Amino acid sequence: MVPPYTLAFFAAAVALAAALCGGGAVARAQDMDNEWARSRGFYGGGTGSGGGAALLPQSDVDLLEFPLNLEYLEAEFFCWSALGYGLDGIDANLAGGGPAPIGGQTAALTPFVRDIATQFCYQEVGHLRAIKQNVRGFPRPLLDISAANFGKIVAQAMNTTTLDPPFNPYENSLNFLLASYIIPYVGLTGYVGANPKLLTPQARKLVAGLLGVESAQDAVIRALLYERGLSRVASYGVGVAELTAHISELRNALGRKGIKDEGLVVAPGQGPEGQTVGNIIAGDRFSLAYDRTPEEILGVVYGSGDPAKAGGFFPQGADGRIARAYIA
Repeated sequence: MVPPYTLAFFAAAVALAAALCGGGAVARAQDMDNEWARSRGFYGGGTGSGGGAALLPQSDVDLLEFPLNLEYLEAEFFCWSALGYGLDGIDANLAGGGPAPIGGQTAALTPFVRDIATQFCYQEVGHLRAIKQNVRGFPRPLLDISAANFGKIVAQAMNTTTLDPPFNPYENSLNFLLASYIIPYVGLTGYVGANPKLLTPQARKLVAGLLGVESAQDAVIRALLYERGLSRVASYGVGVAELTAHISELRNALGRKGIKDEGLVVAPGQGPEGQTVGNIIAGDRFSLAYDRTPEEILGVVYGSGDPAKAGGFFPQGADGRIARAYIA
């Protein structure tokens, strides 16, 4: 039998060694555990407080990093439109040193619409923070949010090379809402598509939270445009509802995977349960949200229909392992 004083001495020695090492042995053991996990395809690169994010499989990291491209785009467009400045004026660290966006400017909005745009702006800032607390992410890619680029997209949707006058999203509240119709919906379909591919509860919870707010933003935009459905858009000879249909048709064409987008009014029999032509919220035949893959999303936001051909909102291409794999 070991004498009690021997056990007491041994315990005291262990406690003293731990104190002298300052927990270094524990830290080294944690580092070894993390290295083991990374070598087997797990990664935790978040920048959040409280000890960092839990380790995630690389596939989850990729699927969480990819939407940063869309979140950067939405944040810059909404913030510039509402406030007259973007991420660099709110929290430059979130931009990660990436290039300033092209063509951002203050939009001529009514107080009501400016209030909505301001809320959207800061919601997108929050989304960037949330994603970067779970994965390392990447710097803001070069974004083109110029009036000229939006003008090209609307002209493309109208199946023409030029519009007279050119479409300008910053000119008034209606144009801003139409430009906003172009962006958040693409992101939310990406979240719907990513969700079943995620392996961890942590990643699925994050995507569910992001999807909820992106869907709400899209619903607000569609509701405001639906109310103006018969209003004419500049001198283009079309109403608001018709223009949204053209934009949705363009995105379907660029996505190249069938109908995953619908305007504010649809043909008889194509609304919810075949009972309405009004289509204030887009959905499939069961009124479930459509999904898109990263490949489809890149084709849409590049304006080329090709995930390997950068352009549109991303003149130099999107970032992250998924997007770069198409360009390489």
